[in-house]
Amino acid sequence: MDTTIASITRYLGQDVDALNVASQNIANLRTPGYRAQKLAPDFSGALAGPRVRLDMGNGAIEQTGRPLDVALRGAGFFTVDAGGSTLLLRAGQLGIDSQGQLIDPAGHPVLGQGGPITLGPAATIRADGSVVDGGRVVDRLRIVDVAQPEQLQDLGGGLYAYAGPTRDWNGTLHVGALEQSNVDPGTEMVRLMEITRHAQSLQHAMEAYDQVLQAGINHIGDNG
Repeated sequence: MDTTIASITRYLGQDVDALNVASQNIANLRTPGYRAQKLAPDFSGALAGPRVRLDMGNGAIEQTGRPLDVALRGAGFFTVDAGGSTLLLRAGQLGIDSQGQLIDPAGHPVLGQGGPITLGPAATIRADGSVVDGGRVVDRLRIVDVAQPEQLQDLGGGLYAYAGPTRDWNGTLHVGALEQSNVDPGTEMVRLMEITRHAQSLQHAMEAYDQVLQAGINHIGDNG
């Protein structure tokens, strides 16, 4: 492939990736606990290219007054059991299912230090992560901090897969509140417009270069 066309195609591909990331962030502006995505250079392979990373900054706190709504501050994730796999979750909109298990918004059992937590309908959560049922502490939420956040994989629905090492959680917990998305809407809208303009300019460059090539082909043999 012509090197000029190859370069334009590569940059267009990067714009498509950036557009997908910005669109995903904007679509999740109101998703509790959502971690904004961003593209960062990845030099681990033979060819350098962008890689999706997660913004680990805090989102805004919204008070709800619900006893099972909990918001994390600082680095850290709740843990849930998803079909036998332990996944991470930032959104703390917890509830109790018909079997009395503490669950996340998608129905996955939330894990405590002893595994899934079973309790009564009047259970509450304390600021230290203790789960209280009838005045008795039945377990404590298993909250972990990831040592290598670049290894987090966004699975959608607020869940993250992580195969790296973890470390003790040293953040704080707000009870009766939810953490909102940490997406900055103004930044994302500006980025979306910049990406769109850049892609359009590359498209115009591709069209202009194609016209030059066609003109050259049409004049082959004119001096013969």
